[in-house]
Amino acid sequence: MPGSLDNTQNDRKLQSIGIINALRRGTVPADGLERLAVGIANEERVIADQLQYVAAGRSDLKFVRGDFGSGKTFLICRALEIARNSGFATAHVVISPDTPLHKLAALYRAIAQNLRTETGEAAVKSIIDTWIYRIEERLIESVGEEDEERLAAAATREIEASLLRISEENSGLAAAVRTYYLANNRGDFAIAQAALGWISGEETVGRSFKSEAGLKGAVDEGSTLPFLRGLIRIIVQAGYRGLAIAFDEAETTQSSSRPLREKGYVNLRRIIDTVDRNEMPYSFLLFTGTPSFFEGPKGIRSLPPLYDRLQVMEDDGFANPLQTQIVLSRFDEKRLFEVASRVVEIYGEAYAEVDPERVNLRFIRAMIDRITLRFGGRIDVIPRIFLREFVDILDKCTLHATYDPIEKYRFEGAGMPELKEEERAVMEVEW
Repeated sequence: MPGSLDNTQNDRKLQSIGIINALRRGTVPADGLERLAVGIANEERVIADQLQYVAAGRSDLKFVRGDFGSGKTFLICRALEIARNSGFATAHVVISPDTPLHKLAALYRAIAQNLRTETGEAAVKSIIDTWIYRIEERLIESVGEEDEERLAAAATREIEASLLRISEENSGLAAAVRTYYLANNRGDFAIAQAALGWISGEETVGRSFKSEAGLKGAVDEGSTLPFLRGLIRIIVQAGYRGLAIAFDEAETTQSSSRPLREKGYVNLRRIIDTVDRNEMPYSFLLFTGTPSFFEGPKGIRSLPPLYDRLQVMEDDGFANPLQTQIVLSRFDEKRLFEVASRVVEIYGEAYAEVDPERVNLRFIRAMIDRITLRFGGRIDVIPRIFLREFVDILDKCTLHATYDPIEKYRFEGAGMPELKEEERAVMEVEW
């Protein structure tokens, strides 16, 4: 149908603009990552297979290991994209001083606040609403919708039965969901919003909500994993295949004091054991870390039981992403060239076809060679910088008919002002 085709083309154009906008900022695009993915086909297949396994009621995990610039964040964002396209809810959590491994409650709060589905972000409310809606829809089929009082009573009984099962994981979560449902029904949206906040791990919510729900305090260290299991149960009953969570930049744990660092690693071991015992079904967990996180003196080697769980076979030149760790190789010229070629296509769909007389394969190769030389041959630290500058060239070619990139673009930058601190550190150590 013409209208449907127009909508599809418009969605594609908007996605293309979003990708180019992200590249201008030097960040990973929120959507359409399959259009940029290069050299990770095996890793994508392994992750897709793990998600199928998890959707059958199991749990699984994967660690992604690589230097700065190797594409760890891109891969896990792509993994979450695969998960959403497969019917999973997802969450992307960045390990940081505010969300450290040694605070499980903070991790849960970040998961809930970053919950996302294929149709939207901040998805706690939509997931719970869908869970309730599915119960009501089933009852309408059997009871009918003419008798509203009978339908409402049946819905309350059915929801109570479902909450009883959720109480097996965490009674506080069940009480909060019940309060949300009842508050919504009577139009008390302040209480309903407070219930969502409490479910999302907020530490300060109104007293009136806690009084009605019969709750004290908030999600704490001891209740975090049972609470997460309960939330996953709601997600699955709402019609999703499970929950995929990415914990990015685990290496920041190394900067914590020794007691906190050790507590974080104990928590990580506890999470791994929970997955191995399948105590968190329908969950897929991803973690990223640099080599120092896996092998450094402040990394997981400091907790031998954890280190033993994450060991991999020595690299013999043939990558095996089926192992616990996906070990990413450094970005090379071939991959950078292919990504640039894809960006040209995406840019054409976002704005206008790129002038092949000014930006062609020969120019891209020359740009890669010279910008690589500018950074001492370290291709692995420049994809973000290269793509940002490349998009700038495409912009200028579109805006100015007389712009000649071969004449105007200069590769001889003074120093490395565009490098992030961690990228600069890699170069200083390994040059």
